[in-house]
Amino acid sequence: MKAPPVLLLLLLGYTDEWGPLGTWGAPMGPPGGLLYPFGPGVGDEATPHEDDGMSPEIFLWKTFSFYGQPHHSLYVNNNGVVSFGTGVPEFTPQPFPLPGHRPFVAPYWADVDTRLGGDVFYRQSQDPELLARLARDLAPAVTPPDPAPVPTWAFVATWHRVSFFGAASKKVNTFQAVLATDGVTSFVMFNYGDIQWTTGISNQGNAHTGMGGIPAQAGFNSGDDVHYYNIPGSRTPAVLSVGRRSNVGVPGRWIFRVDKFTATEGPPISMETPSTPSPPPSTPSPAPTPRRTTKERVYICKW
Repeated sequence: MKAPPVLLLLLLGYTDEWGPLGTWGAPMGPPGGLLYPFGPGVGDEATPHEDDGMSPEIFLWKTFSFYGQPHHSLYVNNNGVVSFGTGVPEFTPQPFPLPGHRPFVAPYWADVDTRLGGDVFYRQSQDPELLARLARDLAPAVTPPDPAPVPTWAFVATWHRVSFFGAASKKVNTFQAVLATDGVTSFVMFNYGDIQWTTGISNQGNAHTGMGGIPAQAGFNSGDDVHYYNIPGSRTPAVLSVGRRSNVGVPGRWIFRVDKFTATEGPPISMETPSTPSPPPSTPSPAPTPRRTTKERVYICKW
């Protein structure tokens, strides 16, 4: 149950200085930066400024294979999820796997409210410059004898300075999901900018800090009730440091092959000290094995 309308009207007063009108026309990502270019200047569309909102169904120019299933459309959801088949308005993140046929990618599933600040942008692209950059950036996620990635299509979804439901502060998050494929092999890249909050007030978070309660979830849900992946630290305070960690040696970037999912791991982290994460590895770690069952390894992808 979310806050009553009277409280929401009071909360919306915080948008005067920094809300949707202040962020519309968001600048492109800086050249050479971690995030790919985004915003109206590169042809992005945006979801409505609303709580628990989403894009209309977006029909894809190329088939995107996810856990062995072909998908021809998707939704970009304000609450930090790119979903196939149906939208995801739910604002309480749940651990994967989820019951039912609900395949989706979650760079940062949490209770976003863009009425209080921020924009959610998206576009699909076959721009040669973008695809060439993607090919270079995806290369660390592939090990021989697998061929180097040569994507021919990309989808870029960006959550730019988004606020949380019930925010009584100016804490905002910026993150991005990039889907890429050559029509057969598919990858998902998560890029994290500044992550300042983990929880909205409807999930018992603090209105001033954006912390506490049920923190954000990041990872993948295949929709078959079996195959899944939870980024380490999901639904714990440690998820706040996801932008300082990596599984490919680039802090703030996570890359996964998802047509036949193989988990490329980052280092384990301490759940007790999320503010001081372990340094990222210089090379991708091998895929996990069923023997790794410590508390920090509960995110292992099951096959």
